[in-house]
Amino acid sequence: MKLSARNQIKGTITAIEKGATTSHVSIDIGGGAIVMASITNEAVADLKLAIGEKAYAVIKASDVMVGVDA
Repeated sequence: MKLSARNQIKGTITAIEKGATTSHVSIDIGGGAIVMASITNEAVADLKLAIGEKAYAVIKASDVMVGVDA
């Protein structure tokens, strides 16, 4: 599978926290950085996601927000 998104970061799934309809999937991308994605429980099942498996964090954003410490 190829995607048009350029921000594809390979990592390892470290946690899957399922809620009523949505799961939070944590992917360790190395260097102490974790990327978390919120996806449907159905997507977790369809992709057969499991802790310890390799996965890609694919980031496609149209906006970037900036924040500072108050």
